[in-house]
Amino acid sequence: MARRPFRLKGAGSEFDSLREYVIGDDVRSIDWRASARHADVQVRTYRPERDRRVLTVLDTSRMSAARVGDSPRLDASIEATLLLTALASRAGDRVQVTAFDRVERARAAGTSGPAVMPALADALATVEPALIEPDWAAVARLVQGRLSQRALVVLLTTIDVSAIDSGLLDTVRSLSRSHVVLVASVDDPDEVAMLEGRDDVHAVYSAAAAARARIERDGVGMRLRQMGAEVVHAAPDDLAPAVADRYLALKAAGRL
Repeated sequence: MARRPFRLKGAGSEFDSLREYVIGDDVRSIDWRASARHADVQVRTYRPERDRRVLTVLDTSRMSAARVGDSPRLDASIEATLLLTALASRAGDRVQVTAFDRVERARAAGTSGPAVMPALADALATVEPALIEPDWAAVARLVQGRLSQRALVVLLTTIDVSAIDSGLLDTVRSLSRSHVVLVASVDDPDEVAMLEGRDDVHAVYSAAAAARARIERDGVGMRLRQMGAEVVHAAPDDLAPAVADRYLALKAAGRL
């Protein structure tokens, strides 16, 4: 779980309070009028804005069925969705979630307060991977149809070379024109072990294959970042806190 407190001082966009200037503060935050009324130089502090929009797209296509560790990729994505929703709703943001491959498998939206998490748990309870290719163009249309203003769009999917032909890159490029896009993917712990294999010829070939897969994945991640997207990839147990931390960082930076 993410341990960073939500009420962050500094780089948000809603004015919070005044305090005494300390070495290292951005001089642009100095409030000269307030300083004239005090014995010390005063700086403005800010907090992340509330009432932002967060839409999470849970990819339920065939790659979500691939096992990483002891569970399918989808399980780690669901955990990330639950933690992000809990944080965002607690922060006062408006949250909606969709599970999608070629059609929408589940949706949670329109609730707030304590009802958010039970509604989301009910919506995702029966979601299973579908052994079909994703329709990313349909995802883009769905997102644009449901968001009338700038929002954080979180795509919980698989980042690999197949993203080039699947339409993921085109969708991210399109959504990034209007929204902040975060693409999050689960890393396979077995791949890390394969990279270190040198015991025999088979292990060496496996290490080479794993290294090639990582290079290709890193290349896709670089292209996503060049489009303006945030990219997160982590081991199954680390994905949820990694996504939550990136959300908090975006809030603190005033980017939402």
